[in-house]
Amino acid sequence: MKILVTGSEGYIGCVLTPRLIAAGFDVVGFDTGYYRDGWLFSEPAQLSVLPPTIIGDLRDFQARHLEGIDAVVHLAELSNDPLGENSPAVTFDINHRGSVKLAEMAKAAGIERFVYTSSCSVYGVSGKDIVDETSPVDPQTAYAKCKCLVENDLTALADDSFSPVFLRNATAFGASPRMRFDIVLNNLAGLAWVNREIAMTSDGSPWRPLVHIDDISSAVIAALQAPRDLIHGEVFNVGANAQNYQVREIAEAVAHVFPGCKVSFGPADQDNRSYKVNFDKIAALPGYDAKHALSDGAQELYDVFSRIEMAASTFEFRAFTRLKQLKYLLRTQQIDDAFYWRR
Repeated sequence: MKILVTGSEGYIGCVLTPRLIAAGFDVVGFDTGYYRDGWLFSEPAQLSVLPPTIIGDLRDFQARHLEGIDAVVHLAELSNDPLGENSPAVTFDINHRGSVKLAEMAKAAGIERFVYTSSCSVYGVSGKDIVDETSPVDPQTAYAKCKCLVENDLTALADDSFSPVFLRNATAFGASPRMRFDIVLNNLAGLAWVNREIAMTSDGSPWRPLVHIDDISSAVIAALQAPRDLIHGEVFNVGANAQNYQVREIAEAVAHVFPGCKVSFGPADQDNRSYKVNFDKIAALPGYDAKHALSDGAQELYDVFSRIEMAASTFEFRAFTRLKQLKYLLRTQQIDDAFYWRR
C-alpha cells in the first residue's frame, strides 16, 4: 500500500513516517516546510528511512500528487490553539477548506481510505464529565472549530468508495527530531531542564488527556490496516484512560524526573478548556496499544536533553514553537500575510 502523509516533516510526521516504512508501507510525504529550521537531534536509524517529500502548500495541492496513492494520512494543518487564534481567517482557509479540498481530490482519485488526525480539543469545556466519541463537541478556538468542520464535511463525503476515519488525538508528548516545545509536557520538561524550576502562572487545575507520538503513530497504522467496516466514518479518541491528568499532575511528574526541579503554581486561570476523555473505543481497535505513560515521556525527554547537552538557546529557539516560527517567517517577509511562501 502506498501512503501519502501530509505534514510528513512535522513533529508527529517525523516519527510516523519511519514507523510506516518499517511496517511495510510505501510512503510519500507532503509538507509546506515552515519548520525546517528546527531539528533537535539525529538518529541514523531514522534518517535512513525518511520518505521522499513534496514541498508545497496544502491549498495548492495538485491531483498529480495522488497518482499511485492508495491511502492518505492527513496531518498538515496549522497546529495548536495559539497559532490558530493568531490569524483565524488563514487558519480556516488552510485547516478547513484546504483539508476538505484534499479529501475531495482523494475521493475523485479513487482513494478509499483517508485518515484524518483530529483533536480531543474539540470537546472544549466538559467540566468533570468524561467525554467519549458520542459526546457533544464544544470547540473554543479556531483550531478546534476547524477540526469539527472537517469531520462534518468528510463524513458527508463518505460512501461505498470513500472511507474517512477520524483520530481525535489527546495532547501529544514525546521526543521528535522536529521537536515542539509549545505543548504541555514537552514545555514543562524544557523548563525543568533549563531553569530547574516550573513556575506555573495558573493553578494547574484543568484536565488534559495525553498521548505519546509513538502511540499516535500506532493509531494511524491500526486505522490503515483495520477492516473497512471497523473504521468507515468512525471517530476514535486516541490515548488511554489512565492518561487523563490535571496540568499540575503533569508538572509534578516532570519535576520528579528532573533532579532538583522545583514547582510552583499561580491563581486560577481564565482558560476554561478542561476535559477528561474516554478511550475505550480505540483500545478495541486491532493493532492499537498505548504503551507510553507520562513518566516514560518525561524520562525520554530528560535522556534526550542530557545526550545532546541541550542549551537554553535551543529550548527557546523559534522553530520549536509554532507561533514563534510563523511570526518570524512573517517578520522576515519569507511568507506573506496569508502564509504563502513569497516567490
